[in-house]
Amino acid sequence: MSILSHNGGAVIAMAGKDCVAIAADRRFGVGAQTISCDFQKVFEMGPHLYVGLPGLATDTQTVQQRLKFRLNLYELKEGRRMAPKTFAHMLSNLLYERRFGPYFVEPVIAGLDPVTSKPFVCNMDLIGCPNMPEDFVVAGTCSEQLYGMCEALWEPDLAPNELFESISQALINACDRDAISGWGAVVHVIEKDKVTTRTLKTRMD
Repeated sequence: MSILSHNGGAVIAMAGKDCVAIAADRRFGVGAQTISCDFQKVFEMGPHLYVGLPGLATDTQTVQQRLKFRLNLYELKEGRRMAPKTFAHMLSNLLYERRFGPYFVEPVIAGLDPVTSKPFVCNMDLIGCPNMPEDFVVAGTCSEQLYGMCEALWEPDLAPNELFESISQALINACDRDAISGWGAVVHVIEKDKVTTRTLKTRMD
């Protein structure tokens, strides 16, 4: 078994029309044994910027703390908010620094550009190779199922409510086909003037 699947988990980000959504399951387990159902994998990095960190639970927390530190340094020095694309390069740099003893996380970034409100989604591997498509990105133990569901459900220029429905159905149905992810989910829909966070109930078996 890969160390990346030791604790399980699934994260997905999806772009809409002037909005973007990121969702993650809430399970924390050790192999097939479930420990809790309220483990946080998605973290707020700014008013319009979120990052999901599926992988080894200890590295999830370490990387989140290091990211927050670097983000605060940038904002103090520059006197402005960090754009999502800049954040993606910063995270890629952080992971590549540790390429010979990597953090076992596969980050997913979702955000809106502070100037143009253009949606931005990105994911990368554990040494920081970025992938920045226009539609959606996935990470975690049920990536294949997530890709299949997203290909079926995603459409261009989805409104916030439609985007929430698409990302929720994709995550729930993919997790149902994976024994080490699921057990509840959390979805953040990021718009220009607000962020809507909803918690979903899923199968608990």
